[in-house]
Amino acid sequence: MKKLTLLLTICMLTACSTIDTMDTPTRQVYDLDDHDADGVIEERDRCKDTPLGAKVDNYGCPVIQPVHLRKEVKIQFANDSAVIPPAFYSEVEAVAKLMQTYPTAKATVEGYTSQTGSYEHNLALSKKRASAVSDLLSSKYDIDPNRLTAIGYGYDHPIDPDNPKAAVNRRVIVDISSKHKVTDMDWHIYSVDKKAQ
Repeated sequence: MKKLTLLLTICMLTACSTIDTMDTPTRQVYDLDDHDADGVIEERDRCKDTPLGAKVDNYGCPVIQPVHLRKEVKIQFANDSAVIPPAFYSEVEAVAKLMQTYPTAKATVEGYTSQTGSYEHNLALSKKRASAVSDLLSSKYDIDPNRLTAIGYGYDHPIDPDNPKAAVNRRVIVDISSKHKVTDMDWHIYSVDKKAQ
């Protein structure tokens, strides 16, 4: 037993004497910096100039979304009227600002009515309401009329189907879309690209 203990002690002492020490500094092989501050290290970053604050995938590339927005223009039209009261011009101005933000976007202006009168009359009235918004976008806010299309839907698709004569059904909705794509700027540190999920 003494011989076995002596042999183990010699082996352990010999093994300890062969441990290397770190006399030279460790060389960093990968660039772990994040120069564009997108949360992805340079070694893995495939898009080196990501806009600050952009939502990115696991490779540091911005997530691109197509432009498609629907905005209700909150205008209280009088019954059987397509006249936009000046108090509601700010609603149309908000649409104009969106159109200016996306200069290649086109908009479909959809007009609706409440269910009073004949279907044909309401169809024409809803088109007039849509045209009134389109005309104001063009004349007051310099939006190219070629970017605008006015459509009337009459009293189809009411907001309040239980009360089709309600004033809430008299409305205009603007549908803005563009082939242009924009960077989604809602990035957070836990974002993961779809390929990695």
